Amino acid sequence: MSPVGPDGEAVDNGCTFEDWIRFDRDIKDAGVWVSGHPLQDLTTCTSVRVGPAGERTITDGPFAETRELLGGYDVIDVPDLDAALEWAARSPGAVGGGWVQVRPIAEIEMPV
Repeated sequence: MSPVGPDGEAVDNGCTFEDWIRFDRDIKDAGVWVSGHPLQDLTTCTSVRVGPAGERTITDGPFAETRELLGGYDVIDVPDLDAALEWAARSPGAVGGGWVQVRPIAEIEMPV
């Protein structure tokens, strides 16, 4: 599983599947992992667009202009951004030209 760079191209950073297994084990052993899943290859993707009149257009795969791709995600529970950045820096996806996004979960109060 190669990380994807900011240009949308796969990055061969030398990481192995075992590197990802080790990282997964580390965040779980540390007790910060909440949830997450890897995603299947882009060839399994189906894209949906809804036009102004409500018409749906469904296509196989991502659109050619896609620049950033989500290969999977992990939700972790840490006390602050610095701790989240430490875990992101340990991810195999962040080394050798890859990158990892760190984003807080949006806490939205739903009206009753």
